Amino acid sequence: MKSCFTFLLGALALAALDASAQTITPAIQAKIDTKFQEITAWAADPIIVEAVRAHNTALPSDQVGLTQEKWTALTVLDPLVRSFSKNPAGVFLKAKKDDVVTLPFLSDAAGCKVAFTAKTTNWCHKGMPKHEVPMTGKTWQGPIEVNQATGLQQVQIAVPVLDAGKPIGSLVVGLSLSKLAQ
Repeated sequence: MKSCFTFLLGALALAALDASAQTITPAIQAKIDTKFQEITAWAADPIIVEAVRAHNTALPSDQVGLTQEKWTALTVLDPLVRSFSKNPAGVFLKAKKDDVVTLPFLSDAAGCKVAFTAKTTNWCHKGMPKHEVPMTGKTWQGPIEVNQATGLQQVQIAVPVLDAGKPIGSLVVGLSLSKLAQ
């Protein structure tokens, strides 16, 4: 049993080293830049804009008082969690997802979730660059990381959701590095 645990720790350490050592080549960055254009178009779709606008106007009653601790305790099968992928914006994101996209999620102005294709680690991304930078009207690209849900290397990108030219939310998308490299 101890040798299995030691092997697992070694594998995790190697994966972490590999993730930090990999760089984004100019060819991969060009593909990421193309994805930025695609994701920006998603963020401008009326289904996405209306979902964020409505969420900003009135937080659904089942989300009032939701904290990170409560979010973490919810299972992927919980009706509240499932509602984020079943609402019109979640269905839109699922229809747009391709092999490169690992996990898209939509947040309101406060950084709280509006829609996604799978449960996110965090309920709210307020204070994090992936949300705060798009809320200034700019795009954001994160570092190479290992996706906690899939164990695969990814880079996240984020774009603002604009309403009449003003940022009202953010759309964050994880991109698979292995798929980008193909």
